[in-house]
Amino acid sequence: MDQLHELLVITLGAILANNFIFSQFLGICPFLGVSKKVDTAVGMGIAVTFVMGLASAITWVVNEFILVRFGLMYMQTVAFILVIASLVQFIEMFLQKSMPSLYTALGVYLPLITTNCAVLGVALLNIQSGYGFISSVVYGVTGGIGFLLAIVLFASIRERLVFADYPKSFEGFPIALVTAGLMALAFMGFSGLSI
Repeated sequence: MDQLHELLVITLGAILANNFIFSQFLGICPFLGVSKKVDTAVGMGIAVTFVMGLASAITWVVNEFILVRFGLMYMQTVAFILVIASLVQFIEMFLQKSMPSLYTALGVYLPLITTNCAVLGVALLNIQSGYGFISSVVYGVTGGIGFLLAIVLFASIRERLVFADYPKSFEGFPIALVTAGLMALAFMGFSGLSI
């Protein structure tokens, strides 16, 4: 029962209370860049979720069986970046072959996953928090789901902002930043959540 409770806490924390975008401010670049349309936001969110889950599993294995065993803990960041870059390259090739429309829609933002600090952050936070393999994968996947939730909500609001009436000086990026700030304030309400 303790394991189930821990996984529930990790899940709710990653999606709501400690959302990578709104609470930890990780992954802001693709969040702001790909959130103009819901379709591309969903694609980006699914790709990030997949990479976060897979990266969490692989980096845990690399850390436990290579870095710790051979005393190479100082190489964590470099090793994790190599794992993430390889995963993103694999996903990019997969999308190009199997889903060319999504690959074209994501365009230049797909390589942003490689440098997305949320993906590296989840790998490093798994190690820092002392999570086991299952907890690491759950944290990675649910962190990605939290990213997906944030980017889809933001994209749907940005689509509606086209028809909103606001001062001309707020057109474009400024209104997007104000909206993101208000959403972050709303997500702060989940920080008092306790299980």
